[in-house]
Amino acid sequence: MSAAPQALIAEVTHRCPLHCVYCSNPLEMQAARNELSTEDWSGIIRQAGQLGCWHLHLTGGEPLLRRDIGELVRAGRQSGLYVNLITSGLGLTRERLRLLVESGLDHIQLSFQDSEEEAANMFAGVTAHAQKLRVAEWIREHRIAFTANLVVHRQNIDRLREGIRLAEQLGADKLEIANVQYYGWAIRNRAALLPSREQLRASLPVIEAERARLSGKMRIDYVLPDYYAKYPKPCMGGWGRSLLLIDPAGRAMPCHSAGVIPGLEFPNAAREPLQAIWEQSAAFERFRGEEWMEEPCRSCERKEIDFGGCRCQAMLIAGDAAATDPVCSLSPQRFLVDDLIEGVHVGKSNEQEWVYRIDPVGSR
Repeated sequence: MSAAPQALIAEVTHRCPLHCVYCSNPLEMQAARNELSTEDWSGIIRQAGQLGCWHLHLTGGEPLLRRDIGELVRAGRQSGLYVNLITSGLGLTRERLRLLVESGLDHIQLSFQDSEEEAANMFAGVTAHAQKLRVAEWIREHRIAFTANLVVHRQNIDRLREGIRLAEQLGADKLEIANVQYYGWAIRNRAALLPSREQLRASLPVIEAERARLSGKMRIDYVLPDYYAKYPKPCMGGWGRSLLLIDPAGRAMPCHSAGVIPGLEFPNAAREPLQAIWEQSAAFERFRGEEWMEEPCRSCERKEIDFGGCRCQAMLIAGDAAATDPVCSLSPQRFLVDDLIEGVHVGKSNEQEWVYRIDPVGSR
């Protein structure tokens, strides 16, 4: 594999002050005692720059729980990477943000659970919304890019317009609206999170109208629910094609959910050279190219567009990571997704006793 990864996704911790009901992090998260040191992370970041990466995404969990986050931002800047912080805003102060910007922070992505405070705090599992609003004000004091992230689902998609207006009021340069992706904790709450077809249809004209109104002022990206798609998304730009993820303990993976696929062994970036991992490791090679593909993917004209879809989703729904992503209308196992949708919405109410994401053992 000669092409360099476009971005290094550094999951510097799985610790998080939020307990989001839709969290896509793995159920078996890494404990604090397993986290890489500052020296290890800085070395990995330097190697990413040498490998040809463009971007560094510092994420988690909540990356601000790392006391050395400023040093990691600085390592990214010194390695020539565009440094992006993906955060809940909890743990950030005006002064700490100033120091991060001075260390080389280029971009911040701030997550929101809802436009309404009570609902936002319920979905997050903690009181957090007011702090996020304060953080948004501080961000605009600096010349850095600002993206607001809003995850939508059955319980808040009807307030989509209000969420867009909130991001506008906060001065975001871009708003990323993503329907819940059903991995990790989100699967536990799928019955209450999956929107109906009617809700999805109603959301599209809202997005279209708001995009037109805000053209040239705020970009709006909208990620549709996988389960209602005609064709699957090109997950992570294709397995091992453009993104390299390192988890808190140093495991190098093509995506954050790859651990659900049995039989894959992920090399550790603190012990093996990043270039060798990217170019030669069996885990990254497993679903590259076309040789692994089954029909109908192997002969499909879309195979260079969506690369067969999401390998983790194929594993979670069909029980086979090499299968065509079952969300695809051409998949012989599409009925599995249709059955899931039917099971969620027939005879089901919106009432739900939430299963909240919990911190990994040893996180305190």
